[in-house]
Amino acid sequence: MIDLRPVLFLAGVVVSVMAFAMLLPALVDFVVGDPDWIVFAASSGVCLFVGLSLAFATQGVSLRRLALREMFLMTTAAWLFTAAAAALPFAFSEGGMSYTDAFFEAMSGITTTGATVMTGLDDAPPGLLLWRALLQWLGGVGIIVMGLIVLPALQVGGMQLFRTESSDRSDKTLPRTAQNAAGVAVVYVGLTALCAIGYAASGMSGFDAVAHAMTTLSTGGFSTSDASLGGWADAPAVQWNAILFMAIGGMPFLLFLRTMRGVYARSQSGDLWAIPRDNQVRWYLAVLAIAIVALAAHNLGQRDIAWGESIRQAAFNVISVTTGTGYASDDYSAWGGLAPTAFFFLMFVGGCAGSTSCGIKIFRFQVLYGWANVQAKRLLQPHGVFVAYFNGRPMDEAVAGSVTAFVFLFMLTFAGLTVILGAHGLDFVTAASSAASAIANVGPGLGPIVGPAETFQSLPDTAKWAMAIGMLLGRLELFTVFVMLAPSFWRG
Repeated sequence: MIDLRPVLFLAGVVVSVMAFAMLLPALVDFVVGDPDWIVFAASSGVCLFVGLSLAFATQGVSLRRLALREMFLMTTAAWLFTAAAAALPFAFSEGGMSYTDAFFEAMSGITTTGATVMTGLDDAPPGLLLWRALLQWLGGVGIIVMGLIVLPALQVGGMQLFRTESSDRSDKTLPRTAQNAAGVAVVYVGLTALCAIGYAASGMSGFDAVAHAMTTLSTGGFSTSDASLGGWADAPAVQWNAILFMAIGGMPFLLFLRTMRGVYARSQSGDLWAIPRDNQVRWYLAVLAIAIVALAAHNLGQRDIAWGESIRQAAFNVISVTTGTGYASDDYSAWGGLAPTAFFFLMFVGGCAGSTSCGIKIFRFQVLYGWANVQAKRLLQPHGVFVAYFNGRPMDEAVAGSVTAFVFLFMLTFAGLTVILGAHGLDFVTAASSAASAIANVGPGLGPIVGPAETFQSLPDTAKWAMAIGMLLGRLELFTVFVMLAPSFWRG
């Protein structure tokens, strides 16, 4: 039997954390005199009561020796409880959202998807805008920790590659996991502060700078304006700041920690050249560079636009879509036929493992390419011995099998969600791009209904619930949730 006490204890902890987080937007609304502070205070009280009740009812339970099935269940339950709690301020705010819309917005926030059902952001209460940003920022931290500790331990979709690296103590390149997690959190906070300073120096107000810094580094994409960062079209420096930190958000944060230790600590765990030496980062930057150059040239040929602006628009939107940030600076559906097609496929790519990014992720394309190359060589030399490598280390066939299964399930889930959304009367472009947006945690879709200049407000409620489930599946790397559908999981 599965012991549910650790699951309920962790649920109580995350709900309690949400309760304390709600106090910050409550304070902001109280200071500016907006009555929504009462909503946040009341929601905080409800969450604190429920969270502490669950925690105290299961106190004394040990989290040190968890069974594998309990780890799967805890991971999914933590994100579900967090989204359910985070939806309360949306549901009871003066905007009068239905709980369906509130849960959709909360799930989109905590999974850093960035799809929204909200309009009128320019006139929304500051507490609500801060809450949206805070959800994505906290979700970004959760994603990094999950990629650093949980998913490698669960061996989901090839993530065991990174458990091998982080647990290899023989070369003494990394300290204990707990120290890594704490160090990565410090790096995350520091980069957020730098991003906020960059936005403020580029012309944003202090509030907008902080809110956008939270959603940029977390590659979430929630904005304080209906026009997203297009609202600062007259300040190109704002977009260049976003380009830099969106790209950073798609890189492994553990490498930033190792670089920082190499610069300041000069310790054995430091590596000044950790980032440029990492093969995954090099692939990631190469994909971005190729897509930017191609789309900038295409945009230049389709529109009367200066080459500098074409590069900036291409860089901004390519990085936004590839990392799953979902910011919009321009309606790229007007760039000509190539742009929507290219952006549709870029939705699936994602950033690096260990980042706040989303999608299939670069390392899986590397693994598939490596094994495809090995198979091609074996066809030419049947008796030859060939080995695929990742970051200079040989890969086990189990890794290739795990990655192949993940990509297959990813595409199968995408197809299934597209069919479900199509059954709600959505056209193919809307259904397919909405499904891709949810599964890959990107944000905006394509077309006139859910495109970068629109929201998901017009979708039927059942379609929004389907997309919310898709967001959860995509963020938890599919197998973490799907494994619980097997009867053997519960029989154990």
